Amino acid sequence: MSTEALQHPPLAAIRHTAAHLLAHAVKDFYPDAKLTIGPATDQGFYYDFDRAEPFTPEDLAKLEARMQELIAADLPMTGEVISRADAVKRFANEGEPYKVEIIRGIPEDEPLSLYTIGNFTDLCRGGHVHSSREVGAVKLLNVAGAYWRGDEHNPMLQRIYGTAFATQEELDAYLLFLEEAQRRDHRKLGRELGLFSVEDDAGGGLIFWHPKGAIIRQVVESFIREGLAERGYLPVVTPHVVHEHLYEISGHLENFAQSMFGPIDVEGQRFRLKPMNCPGHILIYRGEARSYRDLPLRFSEFGTVYRFERSGTLHGLTRVRGFTQDDAHLFCMPDQLQGEFEQTVEEALRLLNAFGFTDYQFFLSTREQRGPTDEIAEAAIRRALDRFGLPYDVDEGGGAFYGPKLDINLSDAIGRKWQLGTVQVDFVLPERFGLKYRGSDGEDHRPVMIHRALAGSMERFFGVLIEHFAGAFPAWLAPIQAVVAPITEHQLEYAREVAKTLRERGFRIEVDASNEKLGYKIRHWKLQKVPYILVVGKQEAGDGTVAVNERGVEEKRAPAAVAAFADELAARVAGRR
Repeated sequence: MSTEALQHPPLAAIRHTAAHLLAHAVKDFYPDAKLTIGPATDQGFYYDFDRAEPFTPEDLAKLEARMQELIAADLPMTGEVISRADAVKRFANEGEPYKVEIIRGIPEDEPLSLYTIGNFTDLCRGGHVHSSREVGAVKLLNVAGAYWRGDEHNPMLQRIYGTAFATQEELDAYLLFLEEAQRRDHRKLGRELGLFSVEDDAGGGLIFWHPKGAIIRQVVESFIREGLAERGYLPVVTPHVVHEHLYEISGHLENFAQSMFGPIDVEGQRFRLKPMNCPGHILIYRGEARSYRDLPLRFSEFGTVYRFERSGTLHGLTRVRGFTQDDAHLFCMPDQLQGEFEQTVEEALRLLNAFGFTDYQFFLSTREQRGPTDEIAEAAIRRALDRFGLPYDVDEGGGAFYGPKLDINLSDAIGRKWQLGTVQVDFVLPERFGLKYRGSDGEDHRPVMIHRALAGSMERFFGVLIEHFAGAFPAWLAPIQAVVAPITEHQLEYAREVAKTLRERGFRIEVDASNEKLGYKIRHWKLQKVPYILVVGKQEAGDGTVAVNERGVEEKRAPAAVAAFADELAARVAGRR
């Protein structure tokens, strides 16, 4: 890194100051706009305004130009401490009710400060650059709605998002990243490729899987089930609606009631849509007498659960109200805990590597209030990670209410981080539900429980896959692995014979029987990101071959015998390449 780069102010300070410059510009052009808050974020900054008229793209362009003028003016940022009474008086006189509300909510013993840049002064704790020139380069991105203090009962504000960097080169690189991220947006690709939809008539956050999306989901599930079967997991299925009392016992009602749907009245009793699968698996375990000879016992379920998410937080497949977990719960003796936890880590690595994720991070998430068994659980997680040589960070307080856990994050093809799988050690729920097994000593003992969902949810995992591959799924995952495209209707019958031969080998094949010209057919299926387009004309029909157009390969290939192409596709599918 160059000495010049090292001299730049921290990015958070640059972006915090940029938020002040945005507010400065807004007040310059729209003095009636009311100010609220404007923090820096990991991606840039935003500022929320209460204004009767909506901000337009033209407004953003004008505001951005004004911010650039303020940056070029090299304005100093200065701060001063102010008394509570003077602060309230000042902002009340300026007609800024939100600032007055903020001040009144700050603890009495906490000092208040104002920061001024140019002719704009704002209530702020600090953390800025010294002068506006140090902000470097800014870009205003978009406007969105946001409730004051995140409460839907409060006024709806306008949130202007922007980003800032020390140099124009860094900003340009980030804007290219945003452009690529937009190209990969799973919501856009989901529509274009016919994978899934969110239907307004059904309500937000509920996913409708279209045939092609459902095929990919089945392929993913089959891969996961294959691993489960190899490791001795037993499938179970649990109800979608259960008595609320179950979650009182587990502690979920106490800790997660705000995220649960219901209650639903059923003949005077309170039921809930299940927000997680673990209590149901516990009841199956508890339904029979268990011996140490039965353990470890591993239950798995692709279980659909429901959680209440506010409409403003919903986002395509990655934030939904109904989702299916690749869930499993392991019941074992304490001396089996280490081996069982290690095999779940092995499963996680198998999943990540198969889907092309090579950059991943592990976090040991601990509980805020540690219990007597936390040390045992944390040690098991650490030893499992050490065994596979996996570096990890500690997330203090990030554990579940019933125990520490291992969180698995990954980076996609363009470096974005996603939180997916989790493996949790649990001594608490076996105690709450009175689980037991008869030991070799003839006495009853308490099992240890491991919760594990490696993909996290099929919806979120699928959304990440779409963006990771930009919709161009590898052949083993693609809903349509090859399309047979006859040049004219005279080759249509041969095209169908080719498709039949390939389907008999277990491949997912379509025939383009449209009357369109060949160029149109090829363009259409390329846009659909099909791995192979097999062109058949008079020559191919006579020779029993296909002209292979492989996605991403420009050079022309010699026609191949149908059996030879089938062997090539079979190798790709088997190798999950």
